[in-house]
Amino acid sequence: MTYLILRYIKNKPDNNKCRIKIFYVKQAFIKPYYLRPMRYFIQLAYNGKNYHGWQKQLNAHSVQTEIENKLALLIKPEVELLGCGRTDTGVHAKQFYAHFDTENIFEPEKVCMQLNAMLPKDIVIHTIFSVQPEQHARFSATYREYEYWISTKPNPFLFELSALFTKPLDVEAMNSAAQLLLNHTDFECFSKVHTDVKTFNCKISTANWEFRADHMLVFTIRADRFLRNMVRAIVGTLLDIGYHKINEAQFVRILESKSRSEAGFSVPAQGLFLTGLGYDFIRLE
Repeated sequence: MTYLILRYIKNKPDNNKCRIKIFYVKQAFIKPYYLRPMRYFIQLAYNGKNYHGWQKQLNAHSVQTEIENKLALLIKPEVELLGCGRTDTGVHAKQFYAHFDTENIFEPEKVCMQLNAMLPKDIVIHTIFSVQPEQHARFSATYREYEYWISTKPNPFLFELSALFTKPLDVEAMNSAAQLLLNHTDFECFSKVHTDVKTFNCKISTANWEFRADHMLVFTIRADRFLRNMVRAIVGTLLDIGYHKINEAQFVRILESKSRSEAGFSVPAQGLFLTGLGYDFIRLE
């Protein structure tokens, strides 16, 4: 690519008139400020039923691949998205962030509108906005929040967005046990085995159950980070508390065991939602 550079040169020191000198410069020799890569955040939401999670992978349909393929038609050269985390197959996201870098100059609002017209209806782009180069969708997040939805009665409209458990649960006992999570940091017992992580430490700040409309029981949990399969394993173990299969003392022993085989079952993916993330540079309305 060749750039046209215009330079204004005064004829003489006492002359206000200028002449224009034209330079043609190859891209290899100059990189104008306005063509340096800029970083953009995308805020989106998706229903994960038809996807093998967020992250692109070989021979599997992912949310990342779907969006990148559409972005490639709008922004050249093609960009690669980096998400705030990965979600498992069938897991949903009410709020998700990703970022990409590009030298392309574009109108974020226009691209957002075009993406929504091109993407399937189970993915929605809420906004695209520029950020500072050091701001990172994954590493700059200060917290992540998940909800797990349990239908306590059959519901034909929510069966794909919740797990059905109709047997009565001791929710008070489940809430009491959930508070014990705030006193621990090592959650290896709830992590998927053979996971390549440097640490199993997470700082949980919120963990509680509440009933909502339509006979929905919802578990909300917030932490600085989560391990793979962690939330679904926690929910399954707390259901064992609710069914009086284990007590709080046994729950503590599970936490201290650091063994996935000691914890409860992993609940179905369709009830899990990523509902929120925190960034110091994003003010939530």
